Amino acid sequence: METDNICLLCGRPLAEPANKHHLIPVSKGGKNTPTILLHKVCHDKIHAVFTENELKREYNTIELLQQQVEIASFINWVRKKEPEFYDKSVKTRSRRGK
Repeated sequence: METDNICLLCGRPLAEPANKHHLIPVSKGGKNTPTILLHKVCHDKIHAVFTENELKREYNTIELLQQQVEIASFINWVRKKEPEFYDKSVKTRSRRGK
């Protein structure tokens, strides 16, 4: 299956805005680790749910992210949206004051 045009988190076709996600955060040593391409809304959701330490230690694969209850619920919800959908109300931990 070709994944170049698919968001690896939600499985929908990619559309702008899209972001590269480091499975291990850059601030936690992931500068030279592989990245995956995700919808911005999917990327923002990951960072709204997890701290960078949690991403490094516990959720450093797509499979682990998809299995987490809050992310699984988000995926079920967002899969019904158009690929171009972006929810501007999603706040990352850094923007909402942790």
